[in-house]
Amino acid sequence: MELTEIQRKFVVHWGEMGSMWGVNRTVSQIHALLFAHGKPMHAEELCDTLGVARSNISNSLKELQAWNLVRVTHILGDRRDYFETSVDVWELFRTVVRERKEREFDPTIRVLRELVSSPDFQKEPADAQDRIRSTMDLMNKLATWADEMLRLSPGTLDKVLTLGASVQKFVRGDAAPAAPPGKGDDPDAHHASLPMI
Repeated sequence: MELTEIQRKFVVHWGEMGSMWGVNRTVSQIHALLFAHGKPMHAEELCDTLGVARSNISNSLKELQAWNLVRVTHILGDRRDYFETSVDVWELFRTVVRERKEREFDPTIRVLRELVSSPDFQKEPADAQDRIRSTMDLMNKLATWADEMLRLSPGTLDKVLTLGASVQKFVRGDAAPAAPPGKGDDPDAHHASLPMI
């Protein structure tokens, strides 16, 4: 498959971004290619398009499947496995959040809870205890937030994120709109700029 210049730049950048997040470059590029192409592709097609060895493609596809970001599909009359990813960015976002939470946040919270509940914890200096408890508290709040976000539909999640940005601007004090002429005394005028869910 011949990539357009836009597709090529997207795939290359996604690979670079993946590397910064600790994800293998080829894994990220395969995912980007499947997402940008929007149709199932077989392993040989991925090899030819990305110029990557078949063994690298196979290992990368296994990793993407383990993350639930790629699934196997088949085409009538073709015995090869084809691979596809969701083309819905919200579904992909939710999958990444869910997988990272299960692999990173949940185990960290379990370890922090074990540390805090250990009898030896009381022997630690008070300031060290405070830092560990604060870390556990932050991780618990982030995990709870992630769970709540994962329960929302994509449409509601989009509204929540938009509302969150508006609330953040409002709290900073830079989102209050100028009062319309003749309505300068309206105490509720600033609420008009906040989107509703």
